[in-house]
Amino acid sequence: MTDDEMHGAGRCRRGRGRPRMKRQGGFSFEMRSFAPCSGVSDIDPVYLLQEEMEAVRLVDLLDNDQESAAEIMGVSRRTLWRDLHSARKKIADALVNGKIIYISTDDDEKEA
Repeated sequence: MTDDEMHGAGRCRRGRGRPRMKRQGGFSFEMRSFAPCSGVSDIDPVYLLQEEMEAVRLVDLLDNDQESAAEIMGVSRRTLWRDLHSARKKIADALVNGKIIYISTDDDEKEA
């Protein structure tokens, strides 16, 4: 049996695991971007997904524990942890390296 027969010829997936599911956020973010006061740099920006921002808002800002935040978002605790971890790394990268942060919106996803 060839590799294509085992894994399906023409199957094209980016990254490991299942594709990201569209989730409904409970909060609309007014700000869509944040930039350093020192001016816009030529460094690549950081892109945060709405679910990542929602995870940060629920856990870090509103002091929910991860279990209750996951319940509010309608996802597993593991999924919430993944979103939270990803968002925190992106935010730290932007702060330390002076990068612009862009927050994706539902409109951004419709245009893609």
